[in-house]
Formats: sequence, structure tokens, C-alpha cells
Amino acid sequence: MGKVICVGLGPGDPELMSVKADRLIRSAGHVAYFRKAGRSGQARKIVNGMLAEGVTEYPMEYPVTTEIHFSDPEYNRLLAEFYDDWAVKLAKLVQGQDVIVLCEGDPFFYGSFMHLHSRLQDKAEIEVVPGITGMSGCWTATGIPITWGDDILTVMMATLPEEELTRRAADTDALAVMKIGRNLPKLKRALAAAGRLDDAWLIERGTMQGQRIARLAESEGDWPYFTIAVVHGQGRRP
Repeated sequence: MGKVICVGLGPGDPELMSVKADRLIRSAGHVAYFRKAGRSGQARKIVNGMLAEGVTEYPMEYPVTTEIHFSDPEYNRLLAEFYDDWAVKLAKLVQGQDVIVLCEGDPFFYGSFMHLHSRLQDKAEIEVVPGITGMSGCWTATGIPITWGDDILTVMMATLPEEELTRRAADTDALAVMKIGRNLPKLKRALAAAGRLDDAWLIERGTMQGQRIARLAESEGDWPYFTIAVVHGQGRRP
């Protein structure tokens, strides 16, 4: 009897994986990973050159990503069905061997695997290998510490209503904002209203090839959904 082993890949640079993650991936016989239909998938790209010859791959293709707004009941129905199906498939696969599930960042920090984890309870043995979060890789890329002393760090999604973004940005010391994409104009207005816009940075593909960093106030055009915005804390220092 095998088990489902979800491996956190870290922020994107393969050299930032844990020793344990590297060992499990290189020795894996069966590997599953999430991806958008028709794409190779970021998690799969990170492990290029690491998989053993003859490994069996299981691309788990989302039925929908940004085509439907997440508030639409159809969005939730399609994704729930997707996770239900893959939980059943993985539970069957591990009856004969371990299956490694690749997850960007840390699996328990806004990772897609959490939806499988809850569905696999009492169906399969599960192991989770933590990884460096994507936001940690992004704020490190700015070359500035994210928090000092007793700063409070808030993590939020740019998909939140504008009023909520404004309130929370004004009520914290340091800030990390995920899921940017088409929400950039809304986030910019919210940070301006909170008096934080001039201190905000955008980081695309942190730690990876093609990394891009810019002041949020000066940023226009398209920034991918997985871009992260940060505002550094300025708290107590010796």
C-alpha cells in the first residue's frame, strides 16, 4: 500500500527546494501535477531534468481557471467535481505505489492540494512536504526585509472587494497581496486610498528566470495572475 506524497516545490527556483523534496522527486515512479489545459504547468516546469526515466505522469488539468468568475456557482461546481474525481483516482493509484503530487510554494499555504487533502481523508495515507512560499521568494527578490521588530504582516488576495482591500492595507504594517492579474487597477486604487501605494512593489516570477520587479505606482499593462505585491514594514529596529 502506497501513499500520496505532496511535495512543496518552493517559490520557483529548483535550487530553493528542500533536500527531502529533491530526493522524493528524483526517486519518484509516479508524479501528478496541476496545470491549465493545454499548458505544460508551472510545477512541471520546475522539475524539468529531475524526473527519472520512465516515470509515469498524471497531469491534473483544471476544468476552469479565469474563464468564469469564482463567484459563479458553475465555477465552484466544476472545480468541486474536478477535485472529487482526482481524489478517487489518486486513492486507487496508491493502492500499489506512492504517488508524488507536485505543488508550487507550500502545499498548505493557498495550495490547490488542500482541496485534495480534505477529500483524501480516510481514503489514502497522506504525507505533505512543506516548501518556501512564493511570497517569501518575492519579497526576498526586492532586497528589502518584509518585517521589522513587532510589525504585523497581512496576506490577502487582490480578488477581495476594493473596500476590504483598502481597510486591511490601512490596518497593517507589512503587506503581501496575491492573485493580481486583472485586479491590478482595483488594488492600485485601494492602496492609494490607504496611503500605501508609494511603498508598494510588484514582483512577477520571483526567483525564476524572467523575474520582473517594479514599483506598483509606476506599473501599467498586463501583470500575470500569480504576480505578488508587497509593502515592507518599517517597525521597531535596534
